[in-house]
Parts: sequence; structure tokens; C-alpha cells
Amino acid sequence: MAVDHYENFPVASFLLPRRLVPAVEAIYAFARSADDLADEGDAAPADRLAALGRYERELDLIEAGQASADPMFVRLAGVIREYRLPLAPLRALLSAFRQDVVTHRYADYPGLLDYCRRSADPVGRLMLALYGADDERNLRDSDAICTALQLINFWQDVAIDLAKGRIYLPLEDLERHGVSEAALQAGAVDGAWRALMRFEVERTRALMLSGAPLAQRLPGRIGWELRMVVQGGLRILEAIERAGYDVFRRRPVLGGPDWLVIGWRALRM
Repeated sequence: MAVDHYENFPVASFLLPRRLVPAVEAIYAFARSADDLADEGDAAPADRLAALGRYERELDLIEAGQASADPMFVRLAGVIREYRLPLAPLRALLSAFRQDVVTHRYADYPGLLDYCRRSADPVGRLMLALYGADDERNLRDSDAICTALQLINFWQDVAIDLAKGRIYLPLEDLERHGVSEAALQAGAVDGAWRALMRFEVERTRALMLSGAPLAQRLPGRIGWELRMVVQGGLRILEAIERAGYDVFRRRPVLGGPDWLVIGWRALRM
């Protein structure tokens, strides 16, 4: 299994309480479809932004307590009312998706983190809200885990993103390590590239571990779900390292034996 941000929604997990499945599915449908509007197909940027604008107006209707004609938003509105979910994380996601349409490079790490704050962190915040566990400390650690997962996805997908004209590696990091965009396009795996990726992997691992205590604090199924997510992300980083940081020729993913390791490590957390 690959780490992909929206595929980390636990919609099919046996660890997810059945009562929460409809709510998670409704949130997932919103996030997945909005992400596809920004990223899939061959629509012009203006058309993508217009479609995302319609999603924003649908959230306005929910906020105003007005009915929607779209079944997906009718279902989402019901979930928001039932669980008293904040709309801010959903609006943050749309902000990130609009940014994806127009921004294809990031000058520095703080700029990339700001994007992750809106593209990744809202998912964890909504999940915590569903469980009624969204206090300040939990939100802080959840943000660290979700941002780390997003970064891991970027490091997995360097080649895929390049094909789409995008580079998520901070440009300041490329310059510091002597890696040019031409070298990226050529898929050059040399000493400079390995040093760059080693730096990104180690920084991302530290971020993930900083949020990992959340998985130990949360009780029951959500705690076990999160332990698997944390260990899965860490295992992907190990896969990148085992591949000698060559993410151009084979995307590092998890196979059957990896899940035995992940399960064992989750038990030991």
C-alpha cells in the first residue's frame, strides 16, 4: 500500500466504529471529489477554480442552514449537524486545492508547511472532532502526523509530480544540496540527490515521531488506527531509504511483509 493522503481515510478499516462509517464516507466524498477537481483530467485552470468555487458556495449554504440540491452536500450537511463539526477544516481543504491549481513550486519549507496545514491537517482535525477528542494537545499532534503523511506522499511521488509539472521539494533545499531541476527531470540519483532526500526523510521522520504520542493517548479503536497510520508512514520512509532514495524508477510502497512489521511495531508502541 502506498501512503496517499486521501486514501488514509479509514473508511474501510475494521478499526473504525461502524457508527462513524457514514460520517467518514461523507467527509471523504467531499475531500476526494474536490481534490479530483483540482488535479484530475484536462480541464483548464479557470474551470477547475470555478468548480471549486461551487463547493465553497455549497459550504456557505450549510453554514446558513439552507438546503442543497446536491446529494453529496445534503449528506455532508447532515453529518456536520449531527457531530457539530467545524466548517473551517473543509474550507481549508478547498483553499489548498485552489492553490494546487495555480502553485507548482514552493520556495521554502515554511511555505510547504503552510500548504500542508490546509491540505493535510484538516483531515485529522475532522476525525478528532468525530471522536470528540479535538482538544489543543491532540490537535497539535494530529497536525504533525498529517503533515508528515503529506510530506511522505510528496517524497514517494517526486517522479509522478514532475510529470504533472509540480515540484514539492522546497527550492531552497534543492539549491542548498546542489540539485538542479534539470537533474530532477533526468532522474539523476547521485550523491547530491541522496543527501537531499536523506535530509527530507530524516526531517519528516522527526515530525511524525513528534506527533506519535497521540496514538498512545487516544483509547480504543482510534488509537489502534492511528498507531497503524504512524507506523505505516515510518515504514514508507524506510522503504525510500532501502531504495537508495531512488524514487524515480520505482515508487516505494508497502507489501505484505511490511504489514507484519507495522502490526508488530504498533503493538509495541
